[in-house]
Amino acid sequence: MFNRRRFLQFTATGMGAAACAIPAWARSSSEGNFGLPALQGNQFDLTVGTFPMRINGRATEAIGVNGSAPAPLLRFREGEEVTLNVTNTLDTDTSIHWHGLLVPFQMDGVPGVSFPGIKPGETFTYKYAVPQNGTYWYHSHSGLQEQVGHYGPIIIDPKDADPVAYDREYVLVLGDWTFGDPERLFAKLKKHSDSQNFQQRTVGDFLADASADGLGPALKDRAMWGAMRMSPRDIADVGAPTYTYLINGRSTADNFNMVFNPGERVRLRIINAAAMTLFNVRMPGLPMTIVQADGLNVQPLEVDEFQIGVAETYDVIVTPQVAEAFAFVAESIDRSAQAVATLGPRPGMRAAVPALRPVPTLTMKDMGMDHAAMGHGSMETGSDVPEAIDQSMEGMDHDMAMPMDHGAMDHGKMDHAAMGHAMPDPHGPEVQMVSMEAAIKKGPGVANIAAMPMSRLDEPGIGLDNVGHRTLTYSQLRSLEPNPDTRAPGREIVIHLTSNMERYMWSFDGVKFSEVTKSIQFHEGERVRLTLINDTMMPHPIHLHGMFFDLVIPGAEASGHLPRKHTVIVKPAEKLSVDISAEHVGDWAFHCHLLFHMAAGMMQVVSILPSDAPMPMADHQAPEMMDHSTMDHSSMGHGEMDDSKMDHSKMNHDAMSDEDMKR
Repeated sequence: MFNRRRFLQFTATGMGAAACAIPAWARSSSEGNFGLPALQGNQFDLTVGTFPMRINGRATEAIGVNGSAPAPLLRFREGEEVTLNVTNTLDTDTSIHWHGLLVPFQMDGVPGVSFPGIKPGETFTYKYAVPQNGTYWYHSHSGLQEQVGHYGPIIIDPKDADPVAYDREYVLVLGDWTFGDPERLFAKLKKHSDSQNFQQRTVGDFLADASADGLGPALKDRAMWGAMRMSPRDIADVGAPTYTYLINGRSTADNFNMVFNPGERVRLRIINAAAMTLFNVRMPGLPMTIVQADGLNVQPLEVDEFQIGVAETYDVIVTPQVAEAFAFVAESIDRSAQAVATLGPRPGMRAAVPALRPVPTLTMKDMGMDHAAMGHGSMETGSDVPEAIDQSMEGMDHDMAMPMDHGAMDHGKMDHAAMGHAMPDPHGPEVQMVSMEAAIKKGPGVANIAAMPMSRLDEPGIGLDNVGHRTLTYSQLRSLEPNPDTRAPGREIVIHLTSNMERYMWSFDGVKFSEVTKSIQFHEGERVRLTLINDTMMPHPIHLHGMFFDLVIPGAEASGHLPRKHTVIVKPAEKLSVDISAEHVGDWAFHCHLLFHMAAGMMQVVSILPSDAPMPMADHQAPEMMDHSTMDHSSMGHGEMDDSKMDHSKMNHDAMSDEDMKR
């Protein structure tokens, strides 16, 4: 059963020792990685433990699987059933979550939500059917173990012919590594949220701005941000030099090396397994054709660069025609550093490493205030600094731009019956959608409420607006296969991504996970629209376990080919909607995939109730969230789920229904 205390148990990991442990698939081509050796089949024995390794020439210690970090590549086949015996040799609990895989919730691997975790010295057996194909990954959902190497890739081969044609493939797992203790790093952020940001503006930046824009505008800009007590360089919580950025466990100096023959179609399966870093991915001089997003095929789209959020995956095809070395560049979103690999015609080649680009700077749009859209034109409205501030940011508090008082709009108590809305029948005819939004009020944990949240699907990501080449936007994506569910949603749930960045407090709707008592309820079979409003000035990769999001792109709904993703980046001040088919009964984690944001409280649990249970919102109230500590799972058709008494290692998976195993 859902247990917040159990979930919030963070574990410290010791650091030290030497030697190198890199899985075979992650080795350079000069070491035999011309193909892609993998652990594959139907049965796997995986051991989680600590071991010494060397990163960027420095000795450290990792938590990994079978003596490697990243963990071994697992290769399944669509439609088959797999059994994975996971043994914990750590001195603390561990777990494995199969990110993006549609498995029964008991197999989802989130301690305190779907199972009790794997105790030291114990073995837990995951057993499930594989209903999908594509590129995915797996990682720990215990403490901060992801930060120290507990993650690895998954490839699921299609049962039929692959619609993507390619001659060879490489898996590229992106990561961010700290040589310090992740627990200490997290503690530093909670004490001083900007302590790891070494990209703040300097006097030199001011002089450059004054030279380019004039002294007056430069002073006004500094005064505006000073009034907010914020920095336009708050792009990432942690950057270099705290982090060393890695590709398959290797730094730029290590030069992970891939080979090709001119004219070949090379498939790159790119997985962002970092703890806290969004990356900008490009290959200078070599276009990339995106063919898959988050494991699902998309209509081919040629780009020169894309931003990949934590937990997202993209498959691209590159077709180098000349026998030259090309750089694969994964640049951190704050441009503090990058990881570079080489794709060349011969083993051991090293591509030229491009220089880091200028640090991006946030704008008023990222603060939820687009003056152009408001008809105010330029910020050059005042003759002096105070007037400019008064006209543009009256009432602003910290990272708050022109606050809207949502507290005065108590959506939770809105009488939808008086508005003529009937409770939708998920299996019946279309009805007018009921919308529910929590009453968000500024307070210790909510320093900002975006005044003008807007769709930003046409934007490529922070820092990529003016790079001079083709960049991916979500609005360009279309699924290759028709959407399996094209019903209109019966209700909408609006969730605000909230924070007090100065205090390093992160939450949904102003309530951090440690204070949540009840879950968000969906009903089996219903179609729900989830609208996310980012009231913070940082992008958040949001992930819901057990389901895919149908990304709502205005004007594209009728196509029946909306992109489907398991993780979506919600930009600052963005209002983004996804449609969800509530198909899999159970309890599912819902969280920001920035590890320290989740640890600080940006997490919830979504409970999908069985079809014969009472519909949530029967009284037109905002959906009451279930108290999992007292929840009777037997009423959900799962039998007894007293995790405190359950021995998962002895679970009789054969007793599970065929239907459950296929989910």
